[in-house]
Amino acid sequence: MENLIKALQIFLKYGNPTYPTWCEHDELHVVIDPNWVSAEDIAKLSVLGFFIYGEDGFMSYEFGNC
Repeated sequence: MENLIKALQIFLKYGNPTYPTWCEHDELHVVIDPNWVSAEDIAKLSVLGFFIYGEDGFMSYEFGNC
């Protein structure tokens, strides 16, 4: 849970969308434009289990489960 909270705190720096997440089977998606996120924070997010998924945001296999 600690890594998820750390990741969400990083995402919050780049926006506070009304509907920030969505899930599919074993996938958690976060809707924050990767072009806004610094390279340093992208590296931190990678360590926390998130990676860039297309142009719309980030995804993790560690935190998504439907």
